[in-house]
Amino acid sequence: MSLTLVNLGLRHPMVRKRDQDLGPLDTSHPQRDCFPEKEVVHTHKPHFMALHCQEFGGKNYETSMSHVDKFVKELLSSDAMKEYNRARVYLDENFKSQEHFTALGSFYFLHESLKNIYQFDFKAKKYKKVTGKEIYSDTLESTPMLEKEKFPQDYFPECKWSRKGFVRTRWCVADCAFDLVNIHLFHDASNLVAWETSPSVYSGIRHKALGYVLDRIIDQRFEKVSYFVFGDFNFRLDSKSVVETLCTQATMQTVRAADTNEVVKLIFRESDNDRKVMLQLEKKVFHYFNQEVFRDNNGTALLEFDKELSVFKDRLYELDISFPPSYPYSEDSGQGRQYMNTRCPAWCDRVLMSPSARELILKSESEEKVVTYDHIGPNVCMGDHKPVFLAFRIAPGAGKPHAHVHKCCVVQ
Repeated sequence: MSLTLVNLGLRHPMVRKRDQDLGPLDTSHPQRDCFPEKEVVHTHKPHFMALHCQEFGGKNYETSMSHVDKFVKELLSSDAMKEYNRARVYLDENFKSQEHFTALGSFYFLHESLKNIYQFDFKAKKYKKVTGKEIYSDTLESTPMLEKEKFPQDYFPECKWSRKGFVRTRWCVADCAFDLVNIHLFHDASNLVAWETSPSVYSGIRHKALGYVLDRIIDQRFEKVSYFVFGDFNFRLDSKSVVETLCTQATMQTVRAADTNEVVKLIFRESDNDRKVMLQLEKKVFHYFNQEVFRDNNGTALLEFDKELSVFKDRLYELDISFPPSYPYSEDSGQGRQYMNTRCPAWCDRVLMSPSARELILKSESEEKVVTYDHIGPNVCMGDHKPVFLAFRIAPGAGKPHAHVHKCCVVQ
């Protein structure tokens, strides 16, 4: 049985302003494709596919949410998904509830050939057989088939209650029970602040929030199962180390505000070559003169600065990264490969898993080498984040030793 886990990333253009920007649904041109992820469907032919979105509806969600329902209906009825006769869609659209709103969207599609699929009811603490297609939107607090939390207010930098949190669902497929967690962690508010220390203060905030999620999904309320956590972790490269490496031979100029003496800009110039500007750093500017360094060999040389996951090395596992940084891409439809000069490119979007989930994949991989961890649409504008996906197979019977524990054979 094949599974594909996809993180669509932030402010995906297909759900943001498609009616204004792209016109009617058009699959004949790649730049106008409302569902470029369909190539993953055609290539990997998953029996079970999960799509996680963050900032569903975009930053201007008050007005853009009106496009979401139309997009969902088109997606469920599209040719690419015609063989998926069961689906569950969970959309946190209630932006009027500041206390609960996360703007997370989770989609789950089950192929018609897949039999006896069960989803966990967190309230009844029982698995229920999945039939038909169902959409849950507006507020999700009353939906027993998932757990949703916004991070506690004291987690939010500068006490701003932004749209960060997680949504968890639990499934039983082919005798294997597992959690799928959609997550959105905190971003770097200022490049200048991120540059000051190694690791940055923002890294510490993300570690705290991710630790909170992991503690919640393995606490004593429910039986422990394997889990996959995928979404926008907002992991960033160690800024101080990256700048020091990229600008080894440069001299630094500090620009301060006249009224507050606060540092507002750092300019790194080559020592010779007419003192060419190599890097300009501001609160929301990271302008390096040669973007190819982030694309060459998929940015492999920069992976040594990708350190945030190391804190969780005993709790989370990730396959080797072989794709370029997933953020921040230009939102210009003609610049699909170009990064914006706003942040240092980084692998924000990830698919992570528990040690037991890793064993499940590796056990199945030994039978057939079919595991793929990659990004989608390398040359297509898909918003400021490139979607990433993990495609793999679960070998028949891989989870049977625990089948009696999960009671997946009981229809509720």
